Amino acid sequence: MSGHSKWSNIKNKKEKTDSQRGKIFTKIGRELSLAVRSGGPDPQVNSKLADAIAKAKANNMPNDTISRSIKKAAGEGDNAIYAEIVYEGYGPGGVAVILEIVTDNRNRIAGEVRHIFDKSGGSMGANGCVSWMFDVRGVLIVEKDKSVDEDALMMSALEAGAEDVIDSGEVYEIHTLPEQFSPVRTALETAGYAFLEAQIDRLPQNTVAVSEEHSKKISWMLEQFDDNDDVTNVYHNAEIDE
Repeated sequence: MSGHSKWSNIKNKKEKTDSQRGKIFTKIGRELSLAVRSGGPDPQVNSKLADAIAKAKANNMPNDTISRSIKKAAGEGDNAIYAEIVYEGYGPGGVAVILEIVTDNRNRIAGEVRHIFDKSGGSMGANGCVSWMFDVRGVLIVEKDKSVDEDALMMSALEAGAEDVIDSGEVYEIHTLPEQFSPVRTALETAGYAFLEAQIDRLPQNTVAVSEEHSKKISWMLEQFDDNDDVTNVYHNAEIDE
């Protein structure tokens, strides 16, 4: 077991946003909607939808809420047309930032993102300016408890096509190539494993140490992005002293 760990970031994010569950569900609902409209409402034949459902369940989204989102996207009352956008830029101290957006108003979100970058002391950049600093990987987080046998989990994950399994202290992290994410997730679900996180992520190849002053500005910037309903995922390479 080896590799880059992202559990501390996930843990901090979950602790910070537990009181904002409705906002999280709104964001995931948009991802479900996009998945349905791109491949239909049946997760058995729509792997993108199956992955979105797994992400929703990992975030404790109720099954009836998931079902309503799928039915709404399938034509039962949702007239909004969402688009997926990726913005890149630099935060305070030159840290790399990537935002994944799901929006029904490109002009509005572009202005909001640029404003947050500028106000924090960063700058919005061109597509591709920082994405090369990140590796796109599927990430599955399994909590350590008495029911999880480490050797069995590792064997099941690697046999299903996982790239790496990391012992992060409180959890196990399973990393996959993007194209192997769905089959590995399905295999582990079938084997009875539950996930604290299940999604395609962007993992920084290297992290950047930042000063206390920049750390405060970066934290403010990340909070503003997290609070925006259109921003579904935020990635960065800063080492922030919590």
